[in-house]
Amino acid sequence: MNTISVAGKRLIDDNGRERIFNGINFVYKGVEKDEDGVIRYKTDLTEDVLKALRAKGINIIRLGLTWAGIEPEPGIYNTGYLDGYKEVLKLCDKHGMYVFVDWHQDLFSWFCMSAGDGAPEWACLHTKKQKDQLLIWAEGYFFHKDIHKAFDDFWNNREFEGRGLRDRFCDMLTFTADYLSDCRCIMGYDVFNEPFPGTPGGKMFRTVVKNGVGTLLFNKRIDRKKLIKDALSKEVMEMLSVADDKKVYKNFLSKTKDLMFEFDTKRYYPFLVAASEAIRKVDKTGIIFSENCYFSNMGIPCSVPRIVYKDGTREENHVFSPHGYDITVDTPLTNYASPHRIDFIFDEHKRTQERMDVPVLVGEWGGMVPGSDEYPALEHLIEKFDKNKWSHTYWHYFVGFENSGIMNVICRPLPIAVAGEIKGYSYDRKNKEFTLTYSGSSTIKAPTLIYLPSEPKKVYSTKGWKYKDNVLSVYAGKGECAVKVEL
Repeated sequence: MNTISVAGKRLIDDNGRERIFNGINFVYKGVEKDEDGVIRYKTDLTEDVLKALRAKGINIIRLGLTWAGIEPEPGIYNTGYLDGYKEVLKLCDKHGMYVFVDWHQDLFSWFCMSAGDGAPEWACLHTKKQKDQLLIWAEGYFFHKDIHKAFDDFWNNREFEGRGLRDRFCDMLTFTADYLSDCRCIMGYDVFNEPFPGTPGGKMFRTVVKNGVGTLLFNKRIDRKKLIKDALSKEVMEMLSVADDKKVYKNFLSKTKDLMFEFDTKRYYPFLVAASEAIRKVDKTGIIFSENCYFSNMGIPCSVPRIVYKDGTREENHVFSPHGYDITVDTPLTNYASPHRIDFIFDEHKRTQERMDVPVLVGEWGGMVPGSDEYPALEHLIEKFDKNKWSHTYWHYFVGFENSGIMNVICRPLPIAVAGEIKGYSYDRKNKEFTLTYSGSSTIKAPTLIYLPSEPKKVYSTKGWKYKDNVLSVYAGKGECAVKVEL
């Protein structure tokens, strides 16, 4: 497997080829104990599943684990849990599947709320009793003060038994990265899933709701009588999906920007630097993936700077790994996601990429309800990712995913490794035509590799080519290069 690194806004391998990654999330959030009382790592990622995904063009996995699984007691690391994780990494290595490690959390901890995961019980300094969700899993972010306080303690590095919680987390990162250091398939590290602001996050939610309700009630297109009369109907849910108009949707979010800037720059960024330094103690080259705040999933601007260490050196292997979901996700109207709102969210992420001047690998997107044969919002997003030359990992795997309608959208012709700099690529689903243009480099001897879901009917290429086992290999060479494939 090639070493992957960052060159400007591109991911490149050690042959100098530009790389694009097409992937999926496997995140095990549980803290169940076996008969010996030990927390073990579990996953649906078997060798058969791995083979099936590779055959469908998946070449990277965001593989989740939790702080609670690794450090169930302060300062005591659960190597049995990490050994289970390493077994999965060995399978990925065997089949040429790249992985980036995801230290996952939702709602801070399972101990705060039954739908949560992440931190161990001992790190929840204010929680006395776990709560259950009433409607949706994320409601704890909006209303649960114990969760807000837990995040406050973490970002403020409140001490527990003589050491700050944030420092303890960074110690755990160093131990884990060191323990996994012999696994070749690891491309990098995503150190904290969807960081939540804590107490300011509750204020952000109330601001968004208040602003959103006002926008709806005073929008001329909305029938207020019908809105009140049908408050729980599907029609109103669709009206609440209203903001197909980007200006309306932007107004929903407009009054939270200053709160987000404060969190991103004063709380999250210092942690991100400390976490990256913790990784760099044991891995000098693995890519550091930085995410956006939970609320930036909706399109609120992310203000996190590019990683620069205390001595002034810039982290060269830094990738922005945003998440983005339409507001219908996690509701019965998930498959009514709006391409306009999706554009708003990911156009904002594009602006963050330009500011940071780093590559993008979208860490989470999608979240569609399985069972349909049509996913226009997913197709729209895939086209957007391809236009931006963005790698991505879909949220998330479920049993049978490899044969689902969602997989049919994700499985498409895609450049794997390009012997030069990509100018553009796209897939016309209606006509089943794939095109790729790039500037070839005379210093690159390895071929361009393109994944094809089926044997091509016709290939037009400025360079020689051959096809075998779903991969079109195009001979390397300098100058402007173009490939067109009819399937």
